Amino acid sequence: MNTIKFAHGNAKVVAHRGVSKLEKENTQLAFVAAGNRSYWGVETDVRCTADGNFIILHDENTARVSGGQHSYVPEQTDLATLRALELAETDGSTGHPYLRLPTLEEYIRVCKKYEKECVLELKTEMTEAQTREMLARIEAEGYLEHVVFISFLFEDLVHIRKILPNQKVQFLFGAYSDELFERLKQYRFDVDVAHSHLTEELVKKYHGAGMEINCWTVDDPADAERLAAWGVDYITSNILE
Repeated sequence: MNTIKFAHGNAKVVAHRGVSKLEKENTQLAFVAAGNRSYWGVETDVRCTADGNFIILHDENTARVSGGQHSYVPEQTDLATLRALELAETDGSTGHPYLRLPTLEEYIRVCKKYEKECVLELKTEMTEAQTREMLARIEAEGYLEHVVFISFLFEDLVHIRKILPNQKVQFLFGAYSDELFERLKQYRFDVDVAHSHLTEELVKKYHGAGMEINCWTVDDPADAERLAAWGVDYITSNILE
């Protein structure tokens, strides 16, 4: 099995949770798989830990990724406990000591090594102080200018915009509404839209307001090529390259 190539034109392709159809999602294996391919960026999910650190995990707890072995909530668990977990492989098998939850810093370092852009989804409702700490850690790695922050949590992106007025941010959502559109313009957010909710007319409307458009999660080549033809700026996929 390998990635599936498609005609993406000028659209930048982002590996969703790394190349998550090939390797265990949100692990260094998945990030390196993206690094060794032509992806523009690597998307992942970050959460705060109970002791003030940052761990890479999509879900609210570790049950699914550990194959049901553990169900720790990151925000209630210290980093050492989370790092000690062994994750399940993509086939569901367990007992693989090489599969661990990465830290934020490890994710950044892989992207930096392979010269990939970071597309970092904020999963925890962060305070401004937590946001500043996260940004400081990325800055310490010398890679902050290569990070696009995305989130379904509007206030998390407001914190980013307040601290770093020119940082790239994209708000994650599905259906269009006039109210949301005006709010996005107010805060100068770009958009990260569920691809099934996009139309060519909406692409033109977002672009007309100066917004860049990312779309998730596109695994069908025909869908991806249609979106690219409409002129979306980014396409996020588990398998397409």
